[in-house]
Amino acid sequence: MRAQFVLSEIGVGLRRNLTMTFAVIVSVALSLALAGGSLLAREQVSTMKGYWYDKVQVSIYLCNKNDASNDPTCAKGAVTEQQKQEIKTDLDKLDVVEKVYYESADEAYKHYKEQFKDSPLADSLTPDQMQESYRVKLKDPTKYQVLQTAFSGRQGVQEVQDQRSLLENLFNLLNGMNIAALCVMALMLVVALLLIVNTVRVSAFSRRRETGIMRLVGASSFYIQMPFILEAAIAGLLGAGVACVLLVGGKYFLINNWLQEKIVLINFIGWDAVIRVLPFIIAVGVLMPAVAAFFTLRKYLKV
Repeated sequence: MRAQFVLSEIGVGLRRNLTMTFAVIVSVALSLALAGGSLLAREQVSTMKGYWYDKVQVSIYLCNKNDASNDPTCAKGAVTEQQKQEIKTDLDKLDVVEKVYYESADEAYKHYKEQFKDSPLADSLTPDQMQESYRVKLKDPTKYQVLQTAFSGRQGVQEVQDQRSLLENLFNLLNGMNIAALCVMALMLVVALLLIVNTVRVSAFSRRRETGIMRLVGASSFYIQMPFILEAAIAGLLGAGVACVLLVGGKYFLINNWLQEKIVLINFIGWDAVIRVLPFIIAVGVLMPAVAAFFTLRKYLKV
């Protein structure tokens, strides 16, 4: 009998405040979708870092004849065969080095022509203008400073370049966008909480006669508050369900059926990352409105 009464009160409350309940559902859905999107964006950035950092190399560019006259670091002339052999020997001795690749000037010229065949500069370059280099794969990409310290300024070496630094700007941009999404999410959560508080207060005020009678016949405060708390929890659950649909739809349509086909160089997150986020979204969607309703009733309405 008590359960039937609570369920009937929930139905009455949802019907009386249908527009405000709908506003709560939409606000909760948008804020939780942004929250889930932000979590997935962080996961995507971590996935990209792990994928690309594992592939990046440190390039040790060697001086050529043109550098000898144009670059102060190569003032002593082009690299000699002895210097190249010494650099290779020293690289092999380092514990942080996993593998060393040598690229000749002719190979560098060929790769440049393949990558920048549409560039107007491609036709003006000659193989002797390209630099020989050692491409070094590290066991730990964060140990770049070891090579920087050992080979920068060394005779025959023009530059030590870490490809990882070229990716930092991209990752910083993605992290900045993620922070912006978190800020918007926080704003939407505040709006959702305010709507929940107002919805609960309006619902309780519209049923003040019923709650007064229940108080007179000896009903406990928790029993009186239960319908209002469950109303908020149901609205939050519906909003969380919409947010989950948006996240799953975004993964399926945006990532799987569009981005993965357009951008093949990025390793995108899988369904496992989305599935891990969904329970969190549902839990927050239910608990946040329920807790907000509980404290609203206790602090402001004192039913």
